[in-house]
Amino acid sequence: MKNKTILLIEDNPDDVRLTQRAFKDNGITNELAVVYDGASAIEYLKGTVAEAENELPTVTLLDLNLPKINGLEVLKFIRSHPGLRRLPVVILTSSKEEVDLIRGYDLGANSYIQKPVEFDEFATAVRQLGLYWLLLNECPPRPV
Repeated sequence: MKNKTILLIEDNPDDVRLTQRAFKDNGITNELAVVYDGASAIEYLKGTVAEAENELPTVTLLDLNLPKINGLEVLKFIRSHPGLRRLPVVILTSSKEEVDLIRGYDLGANSYIQKPVEFDEFATAVRQLGLYWLLLNECPPRPV
């Protein structure tokens, strides 16, 4: 079975470290590719698509409040790009704004999760994300 990569698009280094720790504590050993702003995320994804032998990430965890290009614009790019449109995207954000939730789903997010504040709750959410997206979910083939 191929190694399933998780793409984390997150600008806060503390949240990146918490995510890495939660994955480790839950035995999720998949590669975690991290980009820290929306522009870098788009460039990373363009590069993945351009090199046909590269596997797309199995799932993308997308923060909304990103520098350079915000998360909703990144999601819009993903859904408009023929080589990425099937990429599973989970919005993982601290935003409690209903408008972000609605807009995220309108733009094609597969899931919207508000980041729990407490680490134990966050670790539980990460474990459940990992179980679902890495073990249970059947990913679609890469678009041609």
